[in-house]
Order: sequence, then C-alpha cells, then structure tokens
Amino acid sequence: MSVPLKLTRRVATALLGPTALVALAGCGAQGDGRGAEAEARRTERGAPPPAPTPRVEVLPGMPPVVDPKDLYSEDRPNRLSPVVKDFPSRVYVPNTGSNTVSVIDPETYRVVETIEVGAQPQHVVPSWDLRTLWVNNNRGNTLTPIDPKTGKAGKPVPVHDPYNLYFTPDGKHAVVMASLDRQLVFRDPHSMEIRKTEPVSCYGVNHADFSIDGRYFIVSCEFSGELLKVDTLRKEVVAQRKLPLKGAMPQDVKVSPDGKTFYIADMMAHGMWVLDGDSFAEPTLLPTGKGCHGLYVSRDSKEMYVSNRGEGTVSVFDFARGEVSRKWRLPDGGSPDMGGVSADGKVLWLSGRYDSEVYAIDTRTGAQLARVKVGSGPHGLAVYPQPGRYSLGHTGVFR
Repeated sequence: MSVPLKLTRRVATALLGPTALVALAGCGAQGDGRGAEAEARRTERGAPPPAPTPRVEVLPGMPPVVDPKDLYSEDRPNRLSPVVKDFPSRVYVPNTGSNTVSVIDPETYRVVETIEVGAQPQHVVPSWDLRTLWVNNNRGNTLTPIDPKTGKAGKPVPVHDPYNLYFTPDGKHAVVMASLDRQLVFRDPHSMEIRKTEPVSCYGVNHADFSIDGRYFIVSCEFSGELLKVDTLRKEVVAQRKLPLKGAMPQDVKVSPDGKTFYIADMMAHGMWVLDGDSFAEPTLLPTGKGCHGLYVSRDSKEMYVSNRGEGTVSVFDFARGEVSRKWRLPDGGSPDMGGVSADGKVLWLSGRYDSEVYAIDTRTGAQLARVKVGSGPHGLAVYPQPGRYSLGHTGVFR
C-alpha cells in the first residue's frame, strides 16, 4: 500500500524533528542536497553579523579589560600568573589582638608559622604586582612586607594609620585608607612615599572597589554611614552620599561582573546596598543577614559569598537573579568576617573575628570543612596565591 507524501512528511517531522526532515528532503526531491545547501548559504549571508562588544576605554596605563561582560574573567580556577605560580599556597591571618600573622597550610588546615608584626594588624594585602603581601599595622603605623615565595617578613615601612590598603588599576599608586586621620593617602606602590593626600569629611574610610574602566572607585565610610566617589586619575573625591538609613555602617565593597553595579555590605542594615556607580544615585537595600560584612565573588563570576558576622552565616547571592539563592550556617555558630576564595574556587576562607578561629567552607555545599584556632581578633585574612593578572588590594581583589 502506498503512503501519501504529505503523511510521510508529517510522520518524519514527528519522529525526526525539523532538522532531520531537511536532510530527508535533500535526499529525496533534490537528490544530491545541493538545493538545501544553497538555501542555507543564502540564509547565512542574509543574517546580520552579531554586534561586537564595545571596547572598554580604560584608565591610561591600566591593563585592558579582556571581557567587558565579566571583569573577573581572568580570575578563573587556578589561572595563576607566572609571577605567583610557584608560590606555596597559604592562608595569612592578621590577629589584631595578638599583633601576629598566623600562616595556615590549606592542605592540612594547620598553622605552620606565626609571624610577629606591628600593633593591631588589620588586613593582609597583595601588592599590585603580586610580589608582596603587605600587613596593615594600624596602630603600629607601619606596613610589614611578607615575601609570599619564602614566607619571610621584611623590614617594616613607616606608614601612618594604615587601616586598609588598595592599589590603583594602573599600578601607579597605593591608596592607604587612613581611617582615623580621615584621609585617602596616595603613595608610591613600592617605597610607600606619599604622592598626594586627599582629606575626607566622612568618618572611617574603610573599603573600596573600582569601576570596570578604573576611572573611579567607591569608598565606604564606616562610622558616618556615607559613601565616597573618587576620581582615580585626579585622586580627588568628586561625590559624597549619606546612606538612607540612620545608623548605617557600610563595610566591604564589590562591583558586579558586568561593572554596572556596586554592592556595599552594611553591618547595621543587615544587608547590601545596591548602587549604580556611574550615576551615584540613592542605593537600595538587599537584606542578607545580621551583621553583613564581607563580599567575595565565586571563580565562575556567577555568585557572591556574603559573610553575616552577627549570625554566623554566609549568604550566597546570585548575580543573574539579583537575589540571595541560599544561606549556609556554621554548625557551631561563629563570627565570619573577612577572607577569600581558594585558587581552585572550592573553599571559602573566613576569619572568625570574635572567636580566635578561621573557617574553611566548601563552596559547593556550604559544609564546614575545618575550624582552625589562631590568635586573638583575626581580621582581614588573605588566601594566596590567587588567580588574576594584578591586585587592587584589600584581602585580594584581582582582575
């Protein structure tokens, strides 16, 4: 019995799908398929080419942005710079109450060395060129350099009130967050000699992050609940804003992968302020948890880990969805504060500010892998080395 051609086509479409049907048609009516190929070529020629991604016009002297859609593209798992690829993997923990740095081997979760430093070390900061770790001895008014290749500390460098430390994206200046002095101090990134001092009217300059083009950065003022916008090239504050919450206490700052949005952790608002950096308009609040403090981007740039120091949790923020997707709770409580992500992206390391310990957390499951006892008042720990071409400072902000 013969089957009508139309029925044959309907059956073929149902069983094989449209793509396979094109192949069948080529084998039948056209014989050698040249007609289908010609049609495909015409369709291809008629389709407009995809629009090229606009090139980012960066700060003069700054390395180019490789992927304008993801400024963290060079921070992928284990993509280590040749400068750091032979450095031993360590976790450096500044203990503000003990005036020491505890050095943890992440393979064994053991403290392998304790380094004596200056008074009240706050953060361990990778230099722009990745070759030095600077310990910010806030009350000691010094920076202690550590060679991450050998783990040995060098001679302290006199620097007044170094609460936190950043580097401009062109590598030309270190920026000392002089919290008590109420200054942003631009210094030579190697000798730390002063190049320019920018007074500020807010209290407690603290954390920062840079725009995708490096031309400005946003600074949090912890004790007056304000934000600053600073022109990188001019080294000047160009805008200032009070956060819309009485008693606001902004902390860590992190820019989104596409460079359009800044997130500012706030301990008293118990969440992140969401800010358009270009317009510097009034931000909105996104709740995460009590005592929202530190912000760390995952190695695939899809999520951000948010430490909630006041409740012993970590919120996982989904960039694409613009919301917290899940929350991890430390099984025995704690005070998760500052830290970083391992080079392979599998472990989040956070200091336990009020518990003299450090937490290692599995980034796939949120399970606690270890608690490591360290000195008193552990704060801005650095996981090192990490992927990236250069460092913008703090506990490790890499591009």
